[in-house]
Amino acid sequence: MNTHKASLAVLTALMAFLTVCGNATAAEADKGTQPSGASVSQDALDAASERIRQTGAQIKADIQAMREARRQRAALEAKQEAERKREAERAREQAKRDAEELAQVKEAKKRQAMEAALAQARKDAEERAAKAERERLAAIEAQRALEAKLAKELAAKEKAYKEAAGNKLGQEINYGVDI
Repeated sequence: MNTHKASLAVLTALMAFLTVCGNATAAEADKGTQPSGASVSQDALDAASERIRQTGAQIKADIQAMREARRQRAALEAKQEAERKREAERAREQAKRDAEELAQVKEAKKRQAMEAALAQARKDAEERAAKAERERLAAIEAQRALEAKLAKELAAKEKAYKEAAGNKLGQEINYGVDI
């Protein structure tokens, strides 16, 4: 708008100047000091008038160009703002995808850790079961060994009893007698 006001001011000044010049030329023509000056003055006025018209047309063209430049700048700013919004939206979507991907990775790692913990727990349980089985088998083996030992001792006692069964109580020679 400053250019528009300045253009109007220049146009007004030119018109005032030409009006004053035209009045001065007309005054000289009335005095009769220069008889051929009136035709020259008319030509000068016509030339000045033409220059004013050209200047006015140039000012209008400049104003129109300025309006067009403002319109283009506004369109460019709107386009840039829309591009910034699209870029911000793309960045938000990318951040959302990255967050989801990170959550999936964390979930996968958590799942793998749980599976590894379960596998370790199964392995530990199997080892404990195998150890318990070995201890049970060792206890059974020890029980069998003890039973075998007791069976041998019992067999030895029975053998000794059978051998001693031939000597009945009271039939022994030295039994109950103290000589």
